[in-house]
Amino acid sequence: MIPSGIAAASSSSASFYDICSYAAGIAGNVFAFVLFVSPMPTFKRIVQNKSTEEFSGLPYIYSLLNCLICMWYGLPCVSYGVILVATVNSVGAAFQLVYVILFIRYANSARKLRMSALLAGVACVFAAIVFVSLEFFDHTTRQTFVGYLSVASLISMFASPLSIISLVIRTKSVEFMPFYLSLATFLMSISFFAYGMLLHDFFIYLPNGIGTFLAVIQLVLYAYYSINSREDSNMPLLVS
Repeated sequence: MIPSGIAAASSSSASFYDICSYAAGIAGNVFAFVLFVSPMPTFKRIVQNKSTEEFSGLPYIYSLLNCLICMWYGLPCVSYGVILVATVNSVGAAFQLVYVILFIRYANSARKLRMSALLAGVACVFAAIVFVSLEFFDHTTRQTFVGYLSVASLISMFASPLSIISLVIRTKSVEFMPFYLSLATFLMSISFFAYGMLLHDFFIYLPNGIGTFLAVIQLVLYAYYSINSREDSNMPLLVS
């Protein structure tokens, strides 16, 4: 028989642990929402001009597939106790789908055909993942299978800013690396990193740990080059 004092302390500790993990997941959902709405000014311009101009639709295709895979991982039929992963990625998938549809609507004929084919490809890939994971794996191996797919998808998504980081270093300018987007990425990544650590879920904390690290690099570069830019602008002009 467990003494009532020990049982109460254990219950209180478990309750605090649950609250912390839930709070981290909710925070991740909120910051992810900021990222999901960030392309809205771009699509407002596309709709107003009735043209996709030189914008690329590929980031939204990749993000759609990533959200669908991660949403599938968070559902109870694949993983237990990580429903907040499913909620955030279902919202994200809805946003990315709308962006892709708008892109197709206002793209020229060649890009319209290419984007439509890619959208159909995403649907087929996701359908294949769902079918294979349900048909050929039990619950434990299904979580591992989908988990590794989600890790690969998230790492590839988090690695995409590497080109921007390289551009910032080459040009010594943060013009093409919006501060608030980098900050929101950092806050979302660290929230889900904490969520994954609290739940001891390798498939959540690993990619978000990498995302946190890359976001920190962006913020450090932003601070460094912003300070240098201000110092250069404050230098006295030499008149000969």
